[in-house]
Amino acid sequence: MIAIVDYGVGNLFSLSSSLKKIGAGCVVTNDKAQIENAGGVILPGVGAFGDAARKLKDSGLYDYIKIVAAQGKPLLGICLGMQMLFDKSYEYGEHQGLGLIHGEVRPLSQYVGRLKIPHMGWNSLKIIKQCPLFKYTSDGDYVYFVHSYCGVCADKSDLAATTDYGAAVTAAVSEGNVFGMQFHPEKSGEVGLKILKAFAELTEERV
Repeated sequence: MIAIVDYGVGNLFSLSSSLKKIGAGCVVTNDKAQIENAGGVILPGVGAFGDAARKLKDSGLYDYIKIVAAQGKPLLGICLGMQMLFDKSYEYGEHQGLGLIHGEVRPLSQYVGRLKIPHMGWNSLKIIKQCPLFKYTSDGDYVYFVHSYCGVCADKSDLAATTDYGAAVTAAVSEGNVFGMQFHPEKSGEVGLKILKAFAELTEERV
């Protein structure tokens, strides 16, 4: 069973539907007991970083997500959920993140010149290192992005994949049992389903 964290800022229906499509059990929840009993956790997110961080704290799950990660449970952050894994964000001010991936979230416009912001649409992956979530994914596979900010890893060994959008933009990160995807696997067709399948298999190993 995969717990999708519901703290008021996620694309929960599409994500749960995609997991069910691949036969993975899931529950949308903000209940710590259900999260504790899950084999893995997904932290979704859309919108602004500061607002999402506040809502996660208000839900009582901010520190608990860090405890879950420290226990070794597979944790996947998606889109804003991935950005929340970083130390801090500079989206409309400076905001503290979960600190599970060292680095910062900065405006995409700092890196891509005059290209349109937000970065929206299909772009190919450049896999930097093999991580378990790319078990069924190939270099050059296309996934779907919607974002105006990007994660910048302090430790390049945490960088799992990039995408070319006028610059090599962080597409995925991984550190131990913690994973992040800037793109939306639930909106990325068969490629996205394969990534979710690989994550589901990791959670099954924990049961």
